[in-house]
Order: sequence, then structure tokens, then C-alpha cells
Amino acid sequence: MSENPGNPGGMLFDPGGSRSALCRRWYAEGYYRDLTFPVVMAQGRREFGDRRTVFYSERGTREVTVDELHARAKGLAGSLYGLGVRSGDVVAIQVPNWVEGNLMFQATMLLGAVVLPIIHIYGAAEVSYILKESGAKVLVIPDRWRNIDYLDRLQHIVRTPQLKRVLIVGDTAPGNTIGWTELEGMATADYPEPELHADDLAVMLFTSGTTSDPKGVMHSHNSLLAELGASQQEAGPATVTLSPWPAGHIAGVLGILRGYIAGSESVLMDAWNADAAARLIAEYSVASTSGTPYFINSLLDAASEGNHDLSSLKTVLAGAANVPPETLQRCEALGIVTFRSYGSSEHPTISGGDPSQPLEKRTHTDGTLRPGCEVRIVDDDGNDLPRGADGEIISIGPDQFLGYHQPSFNEDAFYPGGWFKTGDIGHLDEDGYLTITDRKKDIIIRGGENIASKEVEDLLATHPAVSEVAVAAMPDERLGEKVCAFVIVRGGEVLDLTDIAEHFAALQVAKQKVPEHLVLVDDLPRTASGKVKKFELRERLRQTDGGSATTR
Repeated sequence: MSENPGNPGGMLFDPGGSRSALCRRWYAEGYYRDLTFPVVMAQGRREFGDRRTVFYSERGTREVTVDELHARAKGLAGSLYGLGVRSGDVVAIQVPNWVEGNLMFQATMLLGAVVLPIIHIYGAAEVSYILKESGAKVLVIPDRWRNIDYLDRLQHIVRTPQLKRVLIVGDTAPGNTIGWTELEGMATADYPEPELHADDLAVMLFTSGTTSDPKGVMHSHNSLLAELGASQQEAGPATVTLSPWPAGHIAGVLGILRGYIAGSESVLMDAWNADAAARLIAEYSVASTSGTPYFINSLLDAASEGNHDLSSLKTVLAGAANVPPETLQRCEALGIVTFRSYGSSEHPTISGGDPSQPLEKRTHTDGTLRPGCEVRIVDDDGNDLPRGADGEIISIGPDQFLGYHQPSFNEDAFYPGGWFKTGDIGHLDEDGYLTITDRKKDIIIRGGENIASKEVEDLLATHPAVSEVAVAAMPDERLGEKVCAFVIVRGGEVLDLTDIAEHFAALQVAKQKVPEHLVLVDDLPRTASGKVKKFELRERLRQTDGGSATTR
């Protein structure tokens, strides 16, 4: 048990003292300890410095040991310190799963600064909002990634007074920016050790919820280390894992951090390529991976078509989207034990399966609760419902976030006692297995990424041809869900998907938010108060294949 259970300075959101009380409990139960990432990363280097992290991209495959990553990160921490970065400052990192992005994660943490990973496909509009809201002091971006010219995007990013430095991963560093070669040339291990507490803010990431603006999810050293410790304990002996998750996604963040401290070897991909993933699994004897149904199905297809050997792959975790039983059954037919998992950026893993569970439970439920995690199933008034009844899932657990960076978002995010309102609908069966059945949140989960319907609606509403719009999730076999827009057009106006795509491109937003299906309507289903009945639109899309790209 810790003698210092909780740090008031780390309690950025603590209504009624509920967070402090929970922290004291988690210290007492051993889920929290007086450890920070700089400490555990140094321990990891000493214990398994020869373990590899493999970085795959179109630029080639690179293998780097834990020891080399740590040594280079220490030098880069000195570079950042020389540029004015101090403990508690926010460093925004919009870099794919490259060595350089990985190094910046670790260097930032070694200084006691806050890592702010940004999804690498976010456009200038999203990045500008995140920089303003977070108060980031440094932004790290590539010069190019695939077909994205980040230097061109940089011209459209609104820089805040707090943003002091822009660092470029690449050979071209225009204007008042610093290139990677210059940054590594400044490397020095001569910087003061930060004064940190395990409950201090370590990582902030922005996720789309039901609002039009992304929410800044805040995690402490303790909340993330509790998550990593639980997942490593479940994984058992050190194995090779493959992560297809982008570095700005909570699963991608955990995949990066796990390589610093867990002892397992990792294969990280900067973009999903099913054929490459199958080859990497065979080449590096990958034993476990995770992904959305799209990842899993395309991997199995590529392995079959390319005659790739997946015999080393023992387990697959499926999550971040609706998981059809058929997807898991395909894996089981190949001898790959597969199970589902449930969580979010706010509470990374609430429940999950494991190889010991019956096949029926693994394919039709989201598993049992993780150690230290609790859920309640409640009605709209917060009253507990009986076992088997569907209701909103509310949760607490040691890997739960500290709260949102924007105070207004916290006001309706918790019930008394620190119970987080997940916005998801589900039930617990008599055996303690959790099953997600629906969603209160008005979001679209496209290929594992959350897209706020309201954000897309707000953007589309600025098109001159649009009179009114409602956006809903359209089922998609490959991606899980796609963005569908129901639009009432202004009299005499014409609108199609090409018009919409051009409009969104001009607004500098990420391409995955562009509606991929358009339904022109004369009216929208409404409640007596005039609110659009989104559930009717979703049900309409579930019952049809959507028809053509533009329908009426």
C-alpha cells in the first residue's frame, strides 16, 4: 500500500472528492503504485533492453531495440529541454507509427511533459482546435506521409500563442521550424530529472463523442500503468504482438507504451495493409494481435490469397466496433483463439474475453470485467436494472481517465461516486459476462475511429445547398460503419456526394468524416418537440442495403 495515496495536484476533476476516494482505494488494493513512466521505462531498459520493436511502413521495415530507443529518447529529451519544454508542458505529436514518433513519446515522458497524440490523418481544422484547447507548447509532424503533405497543411493550422515550436520529421523544415536532423544534433542527456507523482497527468488525447468538438481525455501515469499491467498479466509470458492501431488512438498509445515497459516485442504498422500484416506475422512469429472486424477479415483474406503462414498467431482480440460472431468463427476455424473486448479512450478496457472462456461466451459477449473494474446497468434516471436487462453501462476502474480537459464536458459525464457514463447500452448475464447491444452516444465508429455525428452535421450544414441534415451510422461489412447523411436540400438546389467531398476538402477536415452515403429526403422523423429521431434513421439503414450512393 502506498503511503502517499493520491496527489491533489493530479486531481484535475474531482467532484465531491469521489476521484480522491477511488484513488485511495486503488492504492490500497495494489492497482496504483508510486511509479511513473520515466521510472518504469528505465527499469524496462535494464531488464529487457535487447527486445525489439519493429516499425513497418512503405519507407521500409526497421528494427530497434528497447535499449536504443531509450538511449535516443534521453538525448531527444535534452533537445526538448533546450527548446524550453518543462514538466507539465503539452507536446502534440501527429506522427504515424514511425521510430521518430515513438522516440518523441518517450522523450516527452522523460521530461515529465504531457504526451498529446493526434490521429495522423486529422486535417488542419481538427489540429487547430486541439492545439488551442490543449495549450500545446510543441507540435511534431512529418513532412509527408503517403499522400498527405503536412507542410502544406501547416500553412492552414491556426497557431496559438502557447505554441512555441514546430518540429518536422523529415529533411525539409521550412520557415520557423526545426527538422529532425537538427533536433537530434541538439541531443544531450543533461537535463534535470522531473519531479513527478504517479497521479499527475501523463497523456491527453482527443476523441470524438456526441458533441461537435473533440473531447480532451486525460490519463495519469497510474491509470495507464494500471491498464498496461493488467493487459500484460493476462498476456502471460513475453510474446510478439502486432498492433495495427494508429498512434493517436488509445489502442495505438497503449501499443507504443507497452513496448517500453512490458518485455514483449512489438510490430507496429503506420497504415493498415493486410498482405503486409500477414507477411509480418509469418516473419516475426507474431503470437497475438487485435483489431476491428475489418482488420481481422482482411487479414484472413490476404493470408488465404497470398498463402501466408499464420500458424504462429494464437490469439486475436476484436474490438473498437460491432463484432459479428462470424468474424470470430473464421479465426476459430483456423485454430486462432478469438475474443471480444470493450472499452473506450476514457476507460480503455472495461471487459474482455480470454482463451479459457467457452466459445459461445467469447463469440457472443464482450467478456467479463477486468480486475478492479465495476459496471452498473442503469435506466435513464440512473436507477439500477436487474441482471439481463438492457440499460446504460456506467463504470469505474483503475484505468479510468481523470476527466475531460474541458470542464464543461465533465458536468454530465459522471454519476455520483465517480461512475462514468459510457453512453453504451448493454447487460450483464447471470455468469457476469457483459454484452454491448446498442449505443446512446450519437457517434459513428468507422474502422475503429469515433466520428461525432454532430460534427459532420455542423460541417455539412454550411453547404449552401443544405437546408437541414441528420447524420447516422450506416452498417458496413468492411469498416463496421460508414457515415450516412440524410439531407433536405434548399429549393432548386442540387447536391451529390462529389459536391459534399469538395466542400469537406475545402474545410480541411479529415477524409474519414466525409459522408459516403447520401439520402435526399423531404422531411426527417421527429419527436413531438421537433428533435430528429436518430434511432429511426439507424434502423432504416440496418434494414436496407442503402441502395445507390445517392437515394431519395
